[in-house]
Amino acid sequence: MADFLSLQQVSKVFHADTAQQVRALDQISLTLQRGEFTVLSGPSGSGKTTLLNIIGTLDEPSSGTISLDGQLLEGLSQARLAALRRDHIGFIFQAYNLIEVLTARENIRYVMELQGQTGNQCETRVQQLASQLHISELLDKLPSQLSGGQQQRVAVARAVAARPKLILADEPTANLDSANGLALMEMMEQLNEQEGITIIFSSHDPLVISKARRSLILKDGRVDSDVQCA
Repeated sequence: MADFLSLQQVSKVFHADTAQQVRALDQISLTLQRGEFTVLSGPSGSGKTTLLNIIGTLDEPSSGTISLDGQLLEGLSQARLAALRRDHIGFIFQAYNLIEVLTARENIRYVMELQGQTGNQCETRVQQLASQLHISELLDKLPSQLSGGQQQRVAVARAVAARPKLILADEPTANLDSANGLALMEMMEQLNEQEGITIIFSSHDPLVISKARRSLILKDGRVDSDVQCA
């Protein structure tokens, strides 16, 4: 079976100034199969967010190669990368990043509408996810009218609405209490199992990390540990 995601000798160097370099990632090589539910953990500065951003094509590696679902990302134009993100990658951010002037419904529909899906297709998917994530009564509210946990549920719905192949979640529970954080991870786990979406998330929270089926621990920009969990 071909690897769904493959990184080969990926490094990322940031130039703070002409005299100083920061090596955020140091020759990382790893592969993931389709449908994996993987956590990235490690101390602050270990490279977790940088790795997620590079996998999600929000940033480019300084060296090395990445392929996603058989597509080599190196050399793709910005337009091709934007289309790849739109059609195949969902993002969940710790700050939610909902569009403040749009209702929850409109936020969830946004990517589907960019893809050119019809109104009926969008609304059917919105209703399905709203029921699944218990936010049906929130669809006509603006983000400012929602609690942090409610906003994060809307963000999850938005991320999966267009049926991406991959979801990247950067500290998705950081602004939630432990109960809401665990509930969110259980919802993501359910979506992973029911829709077959590959999910990679970063976290410091041991309770959240315990939900993963594969644990990658980063240290100083390298994979320090790679464990398949029960």
